Amino acid sequence: MVYRFKEYRKSTILRNHLNMGGENPKGERIDVTSLYFERGGKPWVGVMGEYHFSRDEKENWYEELCKMKAGGITVAATYLFWIYHEEEEGVFTFKGNRDIRSFVLEAARAGLDVIIRIGPWAHGECRNGGFPDWLLRKTFRLRGNNPGYMEKVRIWYEKIYEQVKGLFYKDGGNIIGIQFENELVDDAQHLLALKRLALEIGFEAPLYTVTGWNAKYGAKIPVDDVVPVFAAYVEAPWAGRWEKLPPSPHFVFHTVRNDAAVGEDLTRDTDESGWRLPYERYPFATCELGAGLQPTHHRRILVSGMDAYALSLIKLGCGNNFVGYYMYHGGTNQIGKLSTLNESKDSGYPNDYPILNYDFHTALSQYGETRRQYGLLNLLHLFLNDFGSLLAPMEYVGSVGKAGADDKKSLRYCMRTDGRGGFVFVNHYQRLIRLEDITDAVIDTGNVTFPAIDIKGEVSFFLPFCLDMGAFVLEYATAQLLCRFRNTWFFAAVDGIAPRYKFRGKKEVAARPGPDGAIEEKGIRIVTLPWEKAVYLRKLNGKIYLGQHCDLYEADGEIKAVQDGGFTYFVWREGEWERVVRDRPFGQAQVRFEDVEEPFTPAYVRQLELGGERKRRWKRIHVTTKEGFIEIPFACDVSQIYADGRLCADHFYCGEAWRIPAKLIYGKESYLVMSELKDDFYREFQIEGK
Repeated sequence: MVYRFKEYRKSTILRNHLNMGGENPKGERIDVTSLYFERGGKPWVGVMGEYHFSRDEKENWYEELCKMKAGGITVAATYLFWIYHEEEEGVFTFKGNRDIRSFVLEAARAGLDVIIRIGPWAHGECRNGGFPDWLLRKTFRLRGNNPGYMEKVRIWYEKIYEQVKGLFYKDGGNIIGIQFENELVDDAQHLLALKRLALEIGFEAPLYTVTGWNAKYGAKIPVDDVVPVFAAYVEAPWAGRWEKLPPSPHFVFHTVRNDAAVGEDLTRDTDESGWRLPYERYPFATCELGAGLQPTHHRRILVSGMDAYALSLIKLGCGNNFVGYYMYHGGTNQIGKLSTLNESKDSGYPNDYPILNYDFHTALSQYGETRRQYGLLNLLHLFLNDFGSLLAPMEYVGSVGKAGADDKKSLRYCMRTDGRGGFVFVNHYQRLIRLEDITDAVIDTGNVTFPAIDIKGEVSFFLPFCLDMGAFVLEYATAQLLCRFRNTWFFAAVDGIAPRYKFRGKKEVAARPGPDGAIEEKGIRIVTLPWEKAVYLRKLNGKIYLGQHCDLYEADGEIKAVQDGGFTYFVWREGEWERVVRDRPFGQAQVRFEDVEEPFTPAYVRQLELGGERKRRWKRIHVTTKEGFIEIPFACDVSQIYADGRLCADHFYCGEAWRIPAKLIYGKESYLVMSELKDDFYREFQIEGK
């Protein structure tokens, strides 16, 4: 079957229409058009990953930021939770794990820009959305322009500015953006007042953002002063019900940016006041693509690597020109002087979250381990970091015919093009649903027709057409473009699709996937890697590396692996792969669990009795060394670990073994307590015996 596209229509690009943009001391500028961002006068696609400095140990920041950089992240985003820094009114702290200045400097050291999300209200599953308890006891209304609240906000902003002064882009620093508030949907005047207050204090950056979702017609924002950024999650663990949700619309190609508006195609164009967010004034930008999800007590969700990868690829195909993930790196909540700092029903929130665990089941775990989405997402990030300036001006063109989320038969596809060349995006994946195989699919872009391909299994990919490679034009490739190193272009072979390349004026050439299966033409070399090898491809400090089943990163000029122990990798040199073996002594901790009677009353009993009274069982934990991770395989409802009487970890069971670093409990008297597992929550796993 032949698959075609709708007509391409070039948009008019607005420039200098927003109160945005800025220059650094070297003369480089960051600007915003209505279609894309620019950096140094060229279209630019930032890749942003959320990592909360206050939810990790200060000693870990640099290495974890280096892992993010290796995964293709170029911008680190981080919340400043007010309650973390002023839990008691008038008593501020920015020391230790709360040291925002050191975090920004460590990000610069790792080669990352930073966007700070300064609230005042932040949420992020933090207690009171980040508001200190004392603020909630004030008599004035919060999150509005009344003088009492704004005076407290002024103090908060001034304290932040004292910490980050001199680190902004205009100073030669790496803070390129500021987000105000979060999920405020109906008060443009307050958002504008927050920006004006920040500017008055000294916050000056090229980019100012606000979240644009959670209102049918888009959040009401000051249209000239901020860029709205959007979200997309593959499930909704915050939903107040236990049943399975309908198939997610985020796995089909559509241009609806506002998650709250999905499916509202029969509603009026504006609200009663005439408001509609003017999307055409802004590039499509995201700040919360769900690379993972945090389980609630009543909904236990596990985000797979393919969930996250397909989600990001689809939004990219639909025109996303600033890729932002929430979370990209998990974390661990701190415990305050006056309360725990997690969001829960105790703080008036509808859902219960773990006290400490903010792992988010995302690309990098709370303890710095990689998950499947880390390597898969990097397939997109490699491309964006090398070819973002090519993709950004290209516009979304939809398919002829429309596939819904519950459509198992139709091909899901779109393209981005400038009218000459571009990329065809195909998604054959729907979360928790098996799509039917498609055979002999012929994709016709209007000026290039791809050869017939079979699209089977769970695959999601994009293919280039009319790609200018300098010496010649690549009319099409049936493999996914990754990155470029000098005259070598790297591609990934899509599972089930033979990689073929057609150069203009030449016959089609079939490639053999593998590190040694290169094609050469007029001084241009194409290397096609099998998909499962490509997920370990890294571009570090301008060089190409390929890990042998290990995730490589660079820190302080040294190539390291995330995985423990010795490791092997390859470096691309002069058209060949050079093998490097690194020995690294490692003694994996062994764990032993000993059944015991309750040794003490746990400090946080209520968490063990969520949903009602539950039986508890205890085990003492013995580990032999502090190296590596141990697994806790027991099925339960909630588990807590106490080391020397202090809660050091907790977990809502989601159907897989819980992994913690052995060093967390080594040398300490450590106990595991688990509450009884009942059939009283939504889950994506089977309870034994049910």
